[in-house]
Amino acid sequence: MTTRGPFERSTNMAAPASRLLRFLAVRSAKFYPQLRPDFYSTTAQAYPFGKRKPLQPVNSVYNPVRCMFIQTQDTPNPNSVKFIPGRAVLDARTMDFPNPASAFCSPLARHLFRIEGVKSVFFGPDFITITKNGEDMDWNLIKPDIFATIMDFFSTGLPVVTDEAPRGDPAASEEEDEVVAMIKELLDTRIRPTVQEDGGDVLYKGFQDGIVQLKLQGSCTSCPSSIITLKSGIQNMLQFYIPEVEGVEQVTDEDEEDAGKETA
Repeated sequence: MTTRGPFERSTNMAAPASRLLRFLAVRSAKFYPQLRPDFYSTTAQAYPFGKRKPLQPVNSVYNPVRCMFIQTQDTPNPNSVKFIPGRAVLDARTMDFPNPASAFCSPLARHLFRIEGVKSVFFGPDFITITKNGEDMDWNLIKPDIFATIMDFFSTGLPVVTDEAPRGDPAASEEEDEVVAMIKELLDTRIRPTVQEDGGDVLYKGFQDGIVQLKLQGSCTSCPSSIITLKSGIQNMLQFYIPEVEGVEQVTDEDEEDAGKETA
């Protein structure tokens, strides 16, 4: 009886194992092209071994608007909060919507007014100021709906305001003398940027008998410190640069409505 060495026994055992591996390889070649056609046919032919198929553009599978990060900023008015969506809202201008009726030209403002507790809406170049109804309404109950409304609207790609939106300052049609031009320039360059940082705005409405008529918007409308802002801030600055200015007074929506009735 001949005894086989360990090397000879391992060689004879390797033959069946080799045949088994070839059988599995042939079987895999039959089934895997049907299960993974993109890898075994298209990719293997177009991109040889050692090269990887390029990644698809991120924009094709990812919508950044749906994942936009909206920041909030407190204002001097405890009833107003500034929402910063991280993208342009208006083209270097502002619009005030003190009530739902005034939001006829803005789909976004109309959606925001549908949220319970929203009193007024104000649009800045890159921010949205929301004013709520009184101190009884909790911001923690309103903010989630505001976030969702802003995010959903921008994901649609619709314009913030429509073509019928009023443009320009109605007081700009009057004949401007040198003093009025100086008042407007000072408002636009020194005062309005500071007020907009707090989520509001101030508009020029007229100049008569040394009194500058201004309208506060956004967070400044119902702010407890609005009178201090007018007298200690805006009035002092205007009087310092323009001696013709004797004082500043605030014009409200009610004042404009009464003036319109008188002229009618």
